[in-house]
Amino acid sequence: QVQLVESGGGLVQPGGSLRLSCAASGIPVSLNDMAWYRQAPGKPREFVAVMSIGRSTNYADSVKRRFTVSRDNAKNTVYLRMNNLKPEDTAVYYCNNARATLPWGQGSQVTPPA
Repeated sequence: QVQLVESGGGLVQPGGSLRLSCAASGIPVSLNDMAWYRQAPGKPREFVAVMSIGRSTNYADSVKRRFTVSRDNAKNTVYLRMNNLKPEDTAVYYCNNARATLPWGQGSQVTPPA
C-alpha cells in the first residue's frame, strides 16, 4: 500500500525558510519521478517542482531560484527546501509522482507572514 506523509510546514518569518519532507512507503522514490504540488485556499492544486529518476529537476516559474527539490534514497524521502518565502507561497504542500497518480497524503501547511 502506497503512503505519502508530508511534514515540516509551519509559520515563518519574512524571507524565512522551511524544508518540507515527504516520507514514502510502498513505492521507491528512486524509481519514480517525484513532484511537489501545492493548493492555496480557494485555488486548484498546482505543480511546484519535480525531480526525475535521474535527479534532473524542474520548477514552476513562481518558485525558481527559491525552492530546491532533493531526494534521499536511503530514507525513501523527498524534500523541498523553500527559501525567501513570500505571502503568495501560503498553501498546503503535497508530494506525489509526476503524473499525480498516487494516493494523496494529508499535506503540510506553509504559512509565510502576510
